[in-house]
Amino acid sequence: MRELERDPSPGAVSLKRLAIVGRGRLGTALADALADVARTDSRFEVIGPLGRDADPAGADAVLLCVPDEEITNAAASIAPGPLVGHCSGATRLDALSPHEAFSLHPLMTVTGAGASFEGAGAAIAGTTPRALHTAKGLVEVLRMRPVEIAEKDRTAYHAAASIASNFLVTLEAAAERLAATAGLDRELLVPLVRATVANWAALGAGRALTGPVARGDEKTVVMQRAALAERVPDLVPLFDALVEATRSLADAKEVQPA
Repeated sequence: MRELERDPSPGAVSLKRLAIVGRGRLGTALADALADVARTDSRFEVIGPLGRDADPAGADAVLLCVPDEEITNAAASIAPGPLVGHCSGATRLDALSPHEAFSLHPLMTVTGAGASFEGAGAAIAGTTPRALHTAKGLVEVLRMRPVEIAEKDRTAYHAAASIASNFLVTLEAAAERLAATAGLDRELLVPLVRATVANWAALGAGRALTGPVARGDEKTVVMQRAALAERVPDLVPLFDALVEATRSLADAKEVQPA
């Protein structure tokens, strides 16, 4: 994986017409963001987001924002000619064969409220220099940070993204459930979570780690486990796994417990 050099003042997209296929959250968010670019650059046009059975004829490139399992069929329905890309983090480019292919996967969570892509990373790849340049250009006009991901690294890359984003939400849901049994609202956990993520971003995992496990306070850990066993027993295996993983992190030399 390597982060590509960026033009500090990215200019126009090299494409004239980009069709976005897929009306889900990502397709809609990307179409909206790229439409903003098109409004300031008359040489660039965004078509869509189109339905999955739409004909993107006339486009120089087609970006598929469809579920992973539908990428191959969606690509097969496109007549030869335009570049064809997908937005999957884990799917290899051969799913787009026989097209000249690229991929663009924003490292950003997208909800029904949309997303802000500026400043986010974006994993890109291409089967040709032209395809890779196209992916890089689209990323840069959205003011994201392009990072080229090798085909062999796709699954590991996507798993890391899932742990960082999806699993974090699952973990906070567990904290929310236990907090509710003590009459604590989710909103009161939010500043703690934000500060923790900010510390991790600034200091790294080792120096950001705090709490009873990092301090070696086993008595408190045992008491916490007993509280889970009483109130949310289904979360005990998750707690045990996290305690073990946190002990391993705390044993690293760079940890400075607080």
